Parts: sequence; structure tokens; C-alpha cells
Amino acid sequence: MSKNTKDTTVDIDYADQAVPKEGRKGFLTMFMIMLGFTFFSASMWVGQQMAAGLDFWGFIKSLLLGGAILGVYTGLLGYVGAKTGLSMDLLAKRAFGEKGSYLSSAMISFTQIGWFGVGVAMFAIPVSGELLGGSKAAMWALVLVAGGCMTASAYFGIDSLTVVSYIAVPLVAILGTVAMVMAVRQGNGTIVDQFAVSSGSVTVIGGAGMVVGSFVSGGTATPNFARFAKDAKSGTIATVVAFFIGNSLMFFFGAIAYIFVGGNDIFEVMIRLNLFYMAILVLGLNIWTTNDNALYSAGLGLANIFRQKKKPMVLISGIIGTLLSVWLYYNFCNWLNVLNCTLPPVGIILVLSYFINKKEYDSDKVEIKTVNWFAVIGVIAGAVVANLVSWGIASINGMAVAAVCYVAGQVLCKNREEAAENA
Repeated sequence: MSKNTKDTTVDIDYADQAVPKEGRKGFLTMFMIMLGFTFFSASMWVGQQMAAGLDFWGFIKSLLLGGAILGVYTGLLGYVGAKTGLSMDLLAKRAFGEKGSYLSSAMISFTQIGWFGVGVAMFAIPVSGELLGGSKAAMWALVLVAGGCMTASAYFGIDSLTVVSYIAVPLVAILGTVAMVMAVRQGNGTIVDQFAVSSGSVTVIGGAGMVVGSFVSGGTATPNFARFAKDAKSGTIATVVAFFIGNSLMFFFGAIAYIFVGGNDIFEVMIRLNLFYMAILVLGLNIWTTNDNALYSAGLGLANIFRQKKKPMVLISGIIGTLLSVWLYYNFCNWLNVLNCTLPPVGIILVLSYFINKKEYDSDKVEIKTVNWFAVIGVIAGAVVANLVSWGIASINGMAVAAVCYVAGQVLCKNREEAAENA
């Protein structure tokens, strides 16, 4: 009896299969999950850099252009994820091959564990400084508590992520916006006047590149969540709208923090406005939503590589990210930004693989290669170009190179197959 019960236990995260109809969720739930994913405190740093180098209208133009590019990229991934019900790692198996998928899984796991750790430190360091005098013991106590809570919620999967998102998203959006409006009202002149003192060192294209680069690595994991949408249309719309709104809000928070208090986080604005406990609440919830999704994606990636269950991989990822959080915060952010450029080539290949081989994705019986070398070479070449070529937008350059490599490989393989059939 107990054996049968164990065998029929449902994996609510469907780590190794497509999400069935009974596991799908409505538009509002998907919108909340995706919006919470984009509430990323590090994006406020980008808002600060944009405010320092652009006037107000340049800031808006960069926001719109970068948001449109990021929206198209994540929207396509959201569509593929929702249409197939497959996670990023299961999609990678079809595009890169069984062992080839280890490359993309390792990349997403590595970057997401890194950003998880940075997020934990982004909460613990300022809060311990303001609340507990900045002692090392207090900081590490907060690191362990915050990392433990975030790991626990990610451990319990998509249902836990949903609960956290429903609580955090409205609170962060409302309270953060209220603080932003209060700061603007207390400043000298209008927001347009304050932006006018920027150095003018950033172009609109450069600003758009910052917008895209700020969350394009996390956006590559979109299928991990969009696969739970009830259909492709709602999954795509929820993804595009959430990414545009969520990222724009974070950039504005960072810009306002820089202009009115010289910082880069809405936390600092709230502290200056004497909204201390509200500041802690907003900072904690803001980081929690993104960190949960990051750890969830890392767990899926490691589960694919090591062929283990997702939950223990999430736990391991959380422990690593928590213990290394302070070191990651002070030493690894620049490296993580470099790694951000390596993931867009993965995403574009996942999208191209689906649209080029649509019939195979609609079939339950699919032949999985060991390694698709053209996909692997495309990612490597795209990552090199994205990091070394200074012209244009790095992630777009990387995607273009990866797409050419992959499509050329697909055409070559098809021609070989046709030649073999005709021989």
C-alpha cells in the first residue's frame, strides 16, 4: 500500500517532464510570479548608472528600447515554455543534446547561485548596518536567517513561489512607489530638472544595453516558470508585461535613489524619509521574490546535470549561495555581469530549435542526440563576441552569432541527411 502511494506521488514542479494541463495556472498567478522574478534589487544599480549619464528623456528612451528588446527575448522564451510545458533544461536537451545540455544547465545554475548569494548580502549588509550597528556577527546572523528562509521557500517549489509572489509583489510595488513619489516631492525642482544634471556620458543605445544586460541572464530561465501558464498566449503576455513593468519600476527606484539621496536603492530613499521598518520590509521582499526564482532555476539545472531530484539540488544551491554571499557581493558582481552575456546565446538557440523543429516538439517520441555541436559552438562563439566586441549591445551581438552558427549547422545536417537518402 505504501509503495503504491509513493509511486503515485505527484511532482508539482515536473522537473523531468512537461507540465500537464492539471498543473497549469491562470494568468494572474503567472503574472505575479513573473513580476516577482523581475523585482531584482541589482537592477536598481543599473537605474543609478542610467540616471548619472542620461537626462530624463534619454532615460525614458533607453527604458523603452531596452524594455522592448528584453520583452521580445523573454516573450519568445515564455511562448516556447508555455507551448511545450518544458523547463529550460528539458528544452536544452532537445536543442543541445543530452550531454550538450549540461553546458546551459551549468551556466544558468552558476549565475543564479551567484546572484542568489549577492541578493542575500544585499539584504543583510545594509540592514545590519542600520539596525544592528554593522557588526560582523549581526551581519552573518542576518545572512544565515535570510538565506535559510529564501532557500526553504524555493525548496517547496512553484506553489511556495506563488505564495511569496502574491504577498511581496503588491507590497513592493505600492510601498516603493509611494516612497519614490515622496522623494520627488521633497527634492529641488521636478524629476526632469533633477535628471538634467546628469553628465551625459551615456548614449540612448548604451542605456538600452544596460537595460537588456541587467536581466537578460535571468530572463533566459523564463521557460522554467512560463511552462506553468494555461496556454501559450497567456504565458507570453504575462511574461512580456511583467518584465517591462517590473524592470522599469526597478530602474526608476534606482534612478530616484541616485538623484535624491545619492544612493542606488529604494531602501536608502526610505531610510532618508524615516520609513525604517518599511524600508526593511520592501528590501527583504524585493530580494526574496527574485532569489526564490533564481534558486529554483539553479536547482533544475543541477538536477539535469547530476540526474538527481530537484529539491536536494535547491538545498545545496541555497547553502552554497548563502555561505558565499558576502564574498560574492564584494568580489563577484563584475564576473557575474560578464557571465550575463553568455546566457542570451543559449536562449536564442532554444527558441530557434523549437521553431525549426516544431513537429518534433509536438511528438512524445523524440530522438535526443548526445551533443549538438553546432549549438554548443554557437553558445561559445556568441559568448566570446558578446564579451569582446564593444560595438552595439553585447547580448544582441552574442545572440546574432549564436543564431548564425546554429542555423548553419541545422542546414548542413539537413543537406547531409537528404544526400544520404538520395545516395
